[in-house]
Amino acid sequence: MNKILTTYLKLFFIITFINNACYAQEIIKIEDKYPIIPTPKEIDFQGGEISFNSINIKGTSFFNERSYLESFFSNKGINNSAEGLKIVFKKSSNLNEISDETYGLIINDGIYISAASQKGAYYAIQTLKQIFRINQGEGILPVLKIKDWPVFQIRGFLHDTGRNFQSIEQLKDQIEVLAQYKYNVFHWHLTDDPGWRLESKLYPQLQSEAYTSRNKGKYYTQAEFKDIISFCKERNITVIPEFDIPGHSKAFRGAMGYDSMNNKNALKVLLDLFDELCSLASPEEMPYIHIGTDEVRNKEEYVSDDFILKIIERIKQNNRDVIVWEKGVSVKEDTSSINQLWAMHEPRKGHRFIDSRANYINHLDPLAGMVRLFFQQPCRQPQGDSLALGGVLCAWPDNRVAKEEDILMQNPIYPSILFYSDAIWNGRKENNKEYWAKLPSIKTKEYEGFKAFEKKVLFHRDSFFKNKSFPYIKQSETYWNVIGPFNHQGDFSKKFPIEDTLKNNYKINGDKYQWSNPIAGGTIHFKHFFGFPALTEKGSGTYYAVTEIFSPNDRVQDFWIGFQGWSRSGGRRGGPFPNQGQWHTTQSKIWVNNNEIDPPSWKQPNVKEKSDEIPFIDEDYFYRAPTKIHLNKGWNKIVLKVPHGGNSWKWMFTCVPINFKNNNISEVSELKFRPIFNR
Repeated sequence: MNKILTTYLKLFFIITFINNACYAQEIIKIEDKYPIIPTPKEIDFQGGEISFNSINIKGTSFFNERSYLESFFSNKGINNSAEGLKIVFKKSSNLNEISDETYGLIINDGIYISAASQKGAYYAIQTLKQIFRINQGEGILPVLKIKDWPVFQIRGFLHDTGRNFQSIEQLKDQIEVLAQYKYNVFHWHLTDDPGWRLESKLYPQLQSEAYTSRNKGKYYTQAEFKDIISFCKERNITVIPEFDIPGHSKAFRGAMGYDSMNNKNALKVLLDLFDELCSLASPEEMPYIHIGTDEVRNKEEYVSDDFILKIIERIKQNNRDVIVWEKGVSVKEDTSSINQLWAMHEPRKGHRFIDSRANYINHLDPLAGMVRLFFQQPCRQPQGDSLALGGVLCAWPDNRVAKEEDILMQNPIYPSILFYSDAIWNGRKENNKEYWAKLPSIKTKEYEGFKAFEKKVLFHRDSFFKNKSFPYIKQSETYWNVIGPFNHQGDFSKKFPIEDTLKNNYKINGDKYQWSNPIAGGTIHFKHFFGFPALTEKGSGTYYAVTEIFSPNDRVQDFWIGFQGWSRSGGRRGGPFPNQGQWHTTQSKIWVNNNEIDPPSWKQPNVKEKSDEIPFIDEDYFYRAPTKIHLNKGWNKIVLKVPHGGNSWKWMFTCVPINFKNNNISEVSELKFRPIFNR
């Protein structure tokens, strides 16, 4: 009897273990199927899914949000019906304790949305839209419970339309994406040296083509400005307009006929213009006005402190908060302005601040730059408070662009929005500056955290960004060994023994060199151009990198390959651009299976460094045709040589295989990387 009981107990425990294991696998599978960005603070996937072909929205709270959700489902072919899946909106004051943007979302026998305000209800819908699936006319959602809120009150994105005009349509496309990822500020930089882009009915000469150096005749009418205000308001996004003065004012001075900003009429005109700007939207709709004040570097831009104070006072009389760049013109008597931080500047003591440090997209590589946005700590503290308001991600395509689409093609706008959204919504416990220019060491907690989030980004890229420019590819499993830097003594062509034979270590001129432990990344910075921690502090030398790629067959494969990179700012910074037959002026090289790979045939070779007015065309890997490389069946050896020195500004390389189809980028899943040494 005891033996029979023991056997039954064993069987019971085995069956229970198997069921629990299967249940755990189901949970993991469901989490992978429904990735949410930014990651909710509290989320419990409870197993299983619900399906439905109609909805029944109940409740009296949040009329606009109810209509918005009904319209979303209707566009998917799922209409309102008395027998449909129950959707309940509920206003909950309890959720207001953390933030008025807090929301709760429960999906089981129905959909239950609770929020302290319409903003929270709107964000619940954004989460719901991300996890909604449709199959043969039926809607599908996972069973789950979420409670979520932001830790910063300002989560924004900036576009510089003063230098390069963008159409209302292109701006709206991007604002839709901002709303999808719970941003709540659009910072609109409207004026700069090339043009004053907002119509003035008081001073229409500001739109004169004679004093607009780029996109002549292109500006936003006041009606279009109001349209953007309204469009953003419907998406819980506040517009922060910026007239950048007294610097960056060439178009203003030219149109008004002023030799300098000290002209006796300049202040009066600017006061009129700020009054006119404030008249276009109420303080509730447009509570902030940005007056720039950065980079006042030329004598014709200098003004007195009193000049700035009078503008600040006038804007305050219009019941708005004033924002200035820090570092900018610093006026001691200004005690109330909000400081927007750039570069590595700190806020003035006692001032509220917005963090835009080290997050300029025009300087970001599409791969390595996303690592920084993921790990960087906004405001350099875990969450916001009465002074630390949040952050604004900035796109400054300083150079002239040939056409507006190039702003999206030549800058990783959409990947940056996704990676930054998680940091600015959730905050970061620490400011991991050691990961601003490189991925964490393989298999560490930080590496695994990035890898998990990257997986979400790839899902969103493929689900929500089809036929949009989204230059990001999986890089967390791209492995390299590197060695160096070797002293090339100013001769970039100098050859080192690595080019003849690969072995564990080398002794050259009495110095011993050995291959690094495996590192991960599609782009590798040897030394970062802004001084962020990378692999070396040396100012010049030659590095080599090696890896192996497994291919299941012989093939000609598309690759992204680039050396030293090019910021979309300051002309060809670190130039000139290479001549034909060069990957870069530092004579970088790449070999695959001992065969040297030729560089592209450049459309604009040897362009000088100071070339702000010459648009980029094919200078970097992610907006030119991929490089085609023959891979053998089995393991393929890749060796890169990356010298640095002289005029070169960046010391980096990119090498990843890609699928490129119908202008969409994706991984080549059947190709596998492995390091050669120390694996």
